[in-house]
This record gives sequence, C-alpha cells and structure tokens, in this order.
Amino acid sequence: MSKIVVLGGGYGGLTVVQELLEHLPSDARLFLVDRMPYQGLKTEYYALAAGTVSDLEIRVNFPIHPQLQMVYGNVTDIDLENKIVHFNEQEPLSYDSLVIALGCTDNYHGIVGASDYSCSIQSLSSTRKTFQQINDIRPYGQLTIVGGGLSGVEIAAELRESRADVNIRILDRGNSVMSAFPSKLQTYVADWFRQHDVEMRSHIGITSLEQGVIHNGEEAILSDVTVWTAGIQPVELVQRMTLPKDPQGRLIVNEWHELPDAPHVYVIGDCSSQPFSPSAQLAGAQGKQVAEIIRARLDNKEPKLSRIKLKGVLGSLGKKAGFGLMGATPLLGRIPRMLKSGVLWKSKRHFG
Repeated sequence: MSKIVVLGGGYGGLTVVQELLEHLPSDARLFLVDRMPYQGLKTEYYALAAGTVSDLEIRVNFPIHPQLQMVYGNVTDIDLENKIVHFNEQEPLSYDSLVIALGCTDNYHGIVGASDYSCSIQSLSSTRKTFQQINDIRPYGQLTIVGGGLSGVEIAAELRESRADVNIRILDRGNSVMSAFPSKLQTYVADWFRQHDVEMRSHIGITSLEQGVIHNGEEAILSDVTVWTAGIQPVELVQRMTLPKDPQGRLIVNEWHELPDAPHVYVIGDCSSQPFSPSAQLAGAQGKQVAEIIRARLDNKEPKLSRIKLKGVLGSLGKKAGFGLMGATPLLGRIPRMLKSGVLWKSKRHFG
C-alpha cells in the first residue's frame, strides 16, 4: 500500500488531493493534513478583514472519499530520513510520498514590535482577529496599512467602501503603490485612492512599532489599528529546515518539484523556490503537476510535464472597480473586477 501525505489544504495541497482522487490506484491511501476542516480562499481574506464578506462565503469544504483520510493538527517536524511527520499532541504519521504545501507567514524584516503591534491577513484565524480589530475602530479613527502591494491595496479599497468614516493610510517603502506593476496601473490605483480619500505615503522606512505608534525613524506616526502586508516568508517549520534555499528562504526543488536530497518529497506554493512570484494560481499549477508526477510514479512511468504558464494577476478596488495584468497589458476598471468575481466563482465551484 502506498501512503501519500499532503501537508496543507490550501490552493496547492487541495489541488494535489483532488487531482489524485480522480485516478488513485485501489491500494493507495491519501492523507490530507490541515488545522481546519475546510479551506479558506486566501485571495479573499482582504474582504473578510474589511467585513464585506462573511466567513462562510470564503470557505470550501474538503472532499469526502473512501481513500482519503483527514488528519487535523499542527505539524511540528518532518523526519525526512525516516519518512515521518510529527504533530503537536498526537501520533506521528509515516509516508511514502509527501507534499509540503504549508503556505506562508508574514515577513516582519526584523522590525522591532511589528509582530506584536500589527495584525495579519495571512491565515483565516489571524484574518478573523484583524476583522475584529478593524470593526472596533472608533468613528473617524485611524487605520494604517503597511505595504502598498496587492494585499495592501485591496484591503484599503475594500475597507473604504465598508467604513466611510475611518481614516485610511497606506505606508510603503517604494515610490508608489503597486510599484512592481507598470506605471499606467500604478497611476490608476493611486488616482482611485486620491478620489476616495485614502492617504498614501511613500519612501517610508519603518524602524519599530509600539502600541498605537509606528516609528518612521524620528517621526512617530499614530495609528489605532495597523495591518501588516509588507512581505511574506515560508512558514516557521520550513524556516527551520536545514536544506538549500533561495534568498527568500524558499526550498530549492528539482524539475519535479521535489527536494533533491529527499526523493518523493514535493514542495509547492509559498515554500517552493520558483521563477514566479508566489500566488494561488502558481500553487494550483504546481499542485496539478505534482499529482501527475505521483500518479506516473505509482504506475512506474516517467512523468512528462509541460511548462507552467500563468494567466496574469487580478485585483479589486472595492466591488465596482479593479485592475489586472495579462502578460504586459494592464487592465483597468470594471472588466478586471468582473473577471476577478468570475475567477472566485470558478474557484469555489472547482474546489467545492
């Protein structure tokens, strides 16, 4: 009997499970490990934090199948030599094939107080707490978002629609919001924020955080609630692994998404070193390929993979406007927002 263990039920891990269940040999067993009994659609956490969608709307139930066993728990260690996964306060789990799809956590870049005095949208649990903190901001209080990338922009815009009374500010170390994107797209987003009274401050070098205060060198910036969207890194378990990594701390894998020093151990999503920026789309594409590889190897065949091609990026500015990038072409306005809604509907239908 072959035991396949998938750690993490996010976009990558759940794709592996669904693809494998379609063509799993009768003697194989599949184990999906997650802390929760459902996946949260992470691309929509900004809306949950802003209070414009309910928790239930962005949940996807895990599949039920006679060859799939759910394991609920917190992974504490992976013994690659003996092929065993260890958990907090429960029995370890052995494997023949292992997929590490545990996602990411915030990167605080060593800034003192950042983890203690800001809130996060990196997990469903932390996003729920962030919603509560944002919800409790007094009328005309101050919300500060650290980081003007996709996550920061989406939460600022969504919150502007749900809390017209709150003062919203984005702090970024670059020279503009969405600085990694073409100038036309940067200008469109910045103009939307100016029209909707969202303050943008660039070239900010945060030195520390304390309760209610963000220190930009000598300047003290007051803030009732601070949301951190200024970078990600692999989860702490992966950070502890003493294996070759790229400068972002992601594990180096071979052409089969496999650890070179640990055959049949695959790494996908935010923990895997790739020539693309981390995204739900990339994790899903890697998950599809890893399922193909595992299936081929179970049949004693050589896997054949095509090159991963990503379709682009979509972002929302509230419920009526959005932006996107398809190849080198920026999309602005209502159409990319409608496309994003369609992608969400498709994700829920596909995973659900």
